[in-house]
Amino acid sequence: MNGNPMNIPPVSIAATKAALIEQYADPVLRRRATMLWGPLGVGKSSVVRQVAAHFGVPLVDLRLTTIEPVDIRGAIYADDTQAKTVWFPPEFLPAPDTPAGILFLDELTAADQRLQISAYSLILDRRVGHYRLPDGWQVVAAGNASFHGAVSHDMGTALADHMFHFNVQTVIDAFLDHAVAQGFAPEVMAYLRVRPDRLDDTQAQLAADHLVGASPRGWEDISNVLKAPLSENARRLFVQGRIGAANAAEFFGVLRELQSAVNVVALLAARPGAETTALLPRSLDALYGMVYGLLAASRDAPTLARALEILDQLPETRSETPLPVREAQTLAMELLMRQALESGLETTILDSPAYRRYTERRSREG
Repeated sequence: MNGNPMNIPPVSIAATKAALIEQYADPVLRRRATMLWGPLGVGKSSVVRQVAAHFGVPLVDLRLTTIEPVDIRGAIYADDTQAKTVWFPPEFLPAPDTPAGILFLDELTAADQRLQISAYSLILDRRVGHYRLPDGWQVVAAGNASFHGAVSHDMGTALADHMFHFNVQTVIDAFLDHAVAQGFAPEVMAYLRVRPDRLDDTQAQLAADHLVGASPRGWEDISNVLKAPLSENARRLFVQGRIGAANAAEFFGVLRELQSAVNVVALLAARPGAETTALLPRSLDALYGMVYGLLAASRDAPTLARALEILDQLPETRSETPLPVREAQTLAMELLMRQALESGLETTILDSPAYRRYTERRSREG
């Protein structure tokens, strides 16, 4: 496949997960393999693990670039009793007594082409040599096309015709949902909310002949760097080394503004009214920094109740430039409600006078 072979629309990783869940639930569709195409770090491997966990079934994850062709086909053994040579399948392939699960063939397009022949047999015929994949197993493969900036061998049309194909792309809303669920550093979520184009700049980095750039996986690493007890110098080195110098410079500029303009601890400790109003954010970065900072802090009922009071006063923000205050307020309320439902704190929200005022206003405005 030369150039861009994707004759299908892009889909988010969340939509991909939902579709794979529905595919696995159907015994007929489950027998047809699915190929996940997408750039580095978009979450292809993660979503397959999540689907297996959703059904509570085993996952066999084969990173094809780390094994040899004989590893899939197995070893040959001379059986004196039968006077024949016999193939012994490898232990990592699903055994007949494990009737259902997911076989994940990762980095399919980057694997040695001799290895791909064995992998293709599993995809096309659900067998390799004398080994046969149990009927209840689903095969999911993943890989990158050449235009994704990764090592990639062509996939023939005969193989492509035996698979469902998903063009998995980075979608900021789906990524931020994932980031919230995984507890990313609030600074990373605030930055990407305001600058969604920085989520994945792989194509721009390739065009500039740069090796290092931003990707969804990279931002997860940046979140871990921010949460680690590192010195300022080490933090800067790790961030630069993960997303590139230009991205790091912009990110640290925003980070300095967030640190100077958003003090979530002080907001939570302030008295309602004028004291709170004086601490409300006055810039776009600070606004979303506050939203995700409050979300990260609201892990118990008292803090959650106070966060709702702060959001109730958010329209009192005074800024030299117009800010999407109502949009940020709605986002924060939705995120807090979702988190409260997951942690059993929904009563705190429903009993909050601030939340009732918010819902009444939304109802009046339609």
